[in-house]
Amino acid sequence: MDVTVEVVGEGTEEYSLAADATYDDLIREAGYHPQEASALVDGSLVPGDRVVDADEVRVLRLIKGGATDGDATDGGA
Repeated sequence: MDVTVEVVGEGTEEYSLAADATYDDLIREAGYHPQEASALVDGSLVPGDRVVDADEVRVLRLIKGGATDGDATDGGA
């Protein structure tokens, strides 16, 4: 099965998948781990263990919080 995948903010690629490939498999094929990205079909999240049943999928990378520029413990001088 050929699937067009748009990674939001990064571009679009086409992938050839096995007939029993899941959305987690698709995310891996696009170069991401399923814990760092989600698949959307027609604007709705789909479970990673569901077999791919769409010709067009959007992959949304999940963003985790990180350090801030201002450290509250530095006292400012």
